[in-house]
Amino acid sequence: MKAVRHHRFGPPEVLVLEDVPDPTPGPGQLLVKVAAAGVNYADVMLRGEAGPTARFRPEVTLPATPGLEVAGPVLAAGPDTDTALVGRRVTAFVPNGGYAELALVPAAGAVPVPDGLDDNRALALLSQGATAVGVIDAARLTAEDTVLVEAAGGGIGTLLVQLAKQAGATVIAAASSERKLDVARKLGADRVVDYSRDGWTEEVGPVTVVLETVGGRTGTEAFQLLAERTGTRMVVYGFASGEPADITAADLFSVGAALIPFSLGRNPELLADLNRRALDLGTAGRLDPVIGSVLPLAEAAAAHRAFEDRTAIGKMVLTP
Repeated sequence: MKAVRHHRFGPPEVLVLEDVPDPTPGPGQLLVKVAAAGVNYADVMLRGEAGPTARFRPEVTLPATPGLEVAGPVLAAGPDTDTALVGRRVTAFVPNGGYAELALVPAAGAVPVPDGLDDNRALALLSQGATAVGVIDAARLTAEDTVLVEAAGGGIGTLLVQLAKQAGATVIAAASSERKLDVARKLGADRVVDYSRDGWTEEVGPVTVVLETVGGRTGTEAFQLLAERTGTRMVVYGFASGEPADITAADLFSVGAALIPFSLGRNPELLADLNRRALDLGTAGRLDPVIGSVLPLAEAAAAHRAFEDRTAIGKMVLTP
């Protein structure tokens, strides 16, 4: 089969398409014909060379095939594994190896795809949909809230804009380009702001909730937008800049804000329920993932470059 691999850590160009042996499912595994492989920030981090994110990278054995999520039909089940899903379309997290024509999927984590969703949209509602639903749960939004959604043009951000509006909140969408801001407007954001510009916070004004995923200077500045009253909160679900926001206990006390972390990795017991809820919302038409780019496996490097250059919009998908 064909698979994308990298033999060293480095820039996106280390990703190459190669011929590798077909995998064979073992006990507890399903063999999936990959119809769609998701591109995520974690993939970029795991491939990257030494830099601000390197210390967060788990051990990776080279050569490695990136890809932590796939969608497609199940071709076979391994020994002593339930065959009920053979022939059905599923989405699933994989430890690695998603950027390939075939992937081994843990049977326990395979989620059947509802008939009303295509593979790309189902994939976008897997990790990113589950994360968005979990972040909104953690934020406890009401119609009284004004919420700042960071990275509002990305895969999770576009979903958060929709969910925050459905909660009745006033939504301020922050992104780094006019194209991304346009997407947020069309999804229902009440106001938009380009946070790549100096002085961007002056255009925002006080907010009651920040959904934080950028970190660094942007996250620190966003925290300072929280109104100085009890009940304001920042939900932190990532730091794409490579550095967390610089927020101290003194900052929390001075503003009266709560800092709430959310991570699927830290809360795996929530994953099944959040996945189901995200897929149900997608099937009902209440959550419409934005599919920004669908590229062949051979263009995996271009997909990673778009992530690093912050030009990616919505969900990026690779197809064999």
